[in-house]
Amino acid sequence: MSDLASTASSIYSQALGVIEQVEPRIAAATRAELRDQRASLKLIASENYASLPVLMTMGTWLSDKYAEGTIGHRFYAGCQNVDTVEAVAAEHARELFGAEYAYAQPHSGIDANLVAYWSILAHRVENPTLERLGAKTVNDLSEEDWEALRATFNAQRVMGMALDAGGHLTHGFRHNISGKMFRQLSYGTHPETGLIDYDKLRADAREFKPLILVAGYSAYPRRVNFAKMRDIADEVGATLFVDMAHFAGLVAGKVFTGEENPIPYADVVATTTHKSLRGPRGGLVLATAEYAPSVDRGCPMVLGGPLGHVMAAKAVALAEARQPAFQAYAQAVADNAKTLAEGLRKRGVDLVTGGTDNHLVLLDVGSFGLTGRQAESALLDAGIVTNRNSVPRDPNGAWYTSGVRIGTPALTSRGFGAAEFDAVAELITGVLRATTPVATAAGTPGKAKYLLADGIAERTRAAAAELLDANPLYPGLEL
Repeated sequence: MSDLASTASSIYSQALGVIEQVEPRIAAATRAELRDQRASLKLIASENYASLPVLMTMGTWLSDKYAEGTIGHRFYAGCQNVDTVEAVAAEHARELFGAEYAYAQPHSGIDANLVAYWSILAHRVENPTLERLGAKTVNDLSEEDWEALRATFNAQRVMGMALDAGGHLTHGFRHNISGKMFRQLSYGTHPETGLIDYDKLRADAREFKPLILVAGYSAYPRRVNFAKMRDIADEVGATLFVDMAHFAGLVAGKVFTGEENPIPYADVVATTTHKSLRGPRGGLVLATAEYAPSVDRGCPMVLGGPLGHVMAAKAVALAEARQPAFQAYAQAVADNAKTLAEGLRKRGVDLVTGGTDNHLVLLDVGSFGLTGRQAESALLDAGIVTNRNSVPRDPNGAWYTSGVRIGTPALTSRGFGAAEFDAVAELITGVLRATTPVATAAGTPGKAKYLLADGIAERTRAAAAELLDANPLYPGLEL
C-alpha cells in the first residue's frame, strides 16, 4: 500500500465514522457506492474516477464562504482565499489548454454552456446596443429601450448538432432552456456514413444565418474539424462556440491537435471538469480576450455563488492534467476505444459510423432485436454500466432509443489496456446475444421488458470480477 493510499484510508475511515454519528444512512450509501464502483465495469462515457487528492480537496471549509463576483471584485468581504483558489484554477486551465482566458466558476456543464450563451449575447447584442444608446449598463436604459433589447435577445438564432446525431440537450433543444432562449436549427450527419456533412451544414448556415454556431457533441464517435466549423461561422457572421465537455481530456492530453483542437478556432469553449478530464463535477469556460469581459460576468449574470471547494478541486485536477502522465492516459483512452470498437465490430455488433476515433463507441442494438433501454438494463444486470442513447434517425425516440453509448475513460483510469477491453467486448456481446425482448400483455413487442438467459449475468459478473480485481480502484483504500 502506498503512503497516499494508507493516509487516505485512515482519513476516509475517520471521516465516515464522524458522518455516521450524524446520519448513518449517508455513511452507508457512501461506502456502498465505493463497493458498487469497484465491482462494476463502468463504461459510461461521461464518468470517470477522480484522484484521491481531488476528492479530498472538495471536503473542506472552502465550501462555507460566499464569493459572488469574481477575483478581486466580490460582493462579500473576506474572499482573499477564494480569490487565490479561483486564480490558481484559471491559471492551470489557461496553461493546460493554451487559452487566452479561463473562467472556473460554473457549477456544471449546463451552467458553463449557459454562461457561454449569455456571454455571447452580451458581447454581440447587449454591448452594441448600449454603445449605440450611449448607456454604460442596462440600468441606464429607458424602459422602452430595455424592452426592445429583451426582444432582440429572444430573436437570436443558434445552430447545433441534432440530438439523434450526437448533440446535447443544451445545443438548442426545446426541453432545455437553450431551446427556449433561441430560434434553433439542428445539423445532422450523412445518412450513409454517419459523419458530419460539412457541405450541407454550410448550406444550412447560409440560409439560417445563426448568431451562434455550436460545435461539439455528447454521442458522436468521431472527431470534428474545427477549422471547417470556424470557416462556416465566419462566412455567416456567427460566433463559434464549442462544447468540449466530453473530449476535454483528449484536448488537454494532446490527442486532439491541429484542426481537431477547438481552442485556436473557437471564440468561446465550455467544458465539464469530470468526464475525460478526470476532475470534480463542475464546469469551465475558456474564451478569447475579446469575449473575456462578458464571460467574467457569469456571476451574477447566470450563476449563483461560486463553490470555493469545487474550484479548489478543479485546480488540483488541472494541475494533474498538466503532468506528462496525463498525456499518456489520454492517448490510452483513445487507443482503448479503438480496441473496444474493433472487438465489438468483429463480433458482429453494429456501430454508428463503423467505429471511433475518440473516447466513445455508439452501439446500434437494433440488430439484436432490442431497444437501448432493454440493452442498458440487461447489461446492468450483468455488472456492465452503460447508458442508452439515440442513434441517427432513431425509430424508438429519445427515451427507449436504439443505441447504447459506452466509453473508455473510467476503466482506462483503472489500468485497463487492449487485452482487457477486448475481453470487455466479448462480455458485452455475450449479454446482448443472451437478451430477448418480452412482448407486452397485448402481444406487441415491448420496448422496456426483456429476458436474460439463465446464468449469463452470474457468468459475466464473475469474468468481469477477474478483470476488475487485477486493476483495483483506489488500491489500499479500505472503509
